Amino acid sequence: MNHLKLVVPTVCQLGEGPQWLAESNQLLWVDIEAKEVHLFTPETNQHDTIPLPQRVGAVVPASNGSLLAALEDGIYVLERSGKLTLLAELEANHPHHRSNDGKVDAAGRLWIGTMPMKGSEWTGSLYSCDGTGLVTKHVGELGCSNGMDWSKDGRTMYFIDSPTRRVDAFDFDVERGTISNRRTVIEFDAALGVPDGMCTDAEGRLWVAHWGGYCVTCSDPVTGKELKRIELPVSQVTSCCFGGPNLSTLYITTARAWLSEERLKEEPLAGSVFSIEVEEKGKPNPLFLER
Repeated sequence: MNHLKLVVPTVCQLGEGPQWLAESNQLLWVDIEAKEVHLFTPETNQHDTIPLPQRVGAVVPASNGSLLAALEDGIYVLERSGKLTLLAELEANHPHHRSNDGKVDAAGRLWIGTMPMKGSEWTGSLYSCDGTGLVTKHVGELGCSNGMDWSKDGRTMYFIDSPTRRVDAFDFDVERGTISNRRTVIEFDAALGVPDGMCTDAEGRLWVAHWGGYCVTCSDPVTGKELKRIELPVSQVTSCCFGGPNLSTLYITTARAWLSEERLKEEPLAGSVFSIEVEEKGKPNPLFLER
């Protein structure tokens, strides 16, 4: 059994959205509450941060070598220098919302969700944004739009609205960029907290981080059966992705925000990024296609 490793000593308030950048062999993730983007190069242990002016829900790599960042009020092109260029506004009529978790589909579109920053209103939504900056709303009345990824054949999109404690699936039309036929594929027990970020591996299995559940689970989306569970020494497990030269390293982000001083003493590594070598392999991330 492979052991969990601490990737970097830095602890995040709300580490989220890990992505493996195959072109540069780097791990990318965000600290939403600290308004930072993190880049870590395992080969050299180089760890860089890019400060941002707003909370950042997700950052993904773009085809031209830049990054795409979803902030509180819109989607921006982000240069490594920290320069931001607005591509598209996002929910300008909801100043109490922010973006939360996103991924790029096989056609190069960003899919990004939103959520209320305070309270428990079901006012979040799921959008897509193409390289021209065209934003399309697909689902509304969400509590906390969260983890998403696609099946092995690309015809199914998996999606988590955290308060539902479910993974739902949609039929996915990659050419049109549309989703339909929403249904539930996995329901989680309350003992696992709430499902947060998610990724799929090369065989289409679902890897889900559990906020409040101290773990990442791997499940079969066809049967709903749990196949593997990776336990962590921290409760607020936020997301995961595959990376490394063979895409067989599972990277896991966590959070320390909103934990009491007493809990932080029990979880000194809360907010850390962990890794573990697994038998399964991931798949390369598509790049956001700028037009």
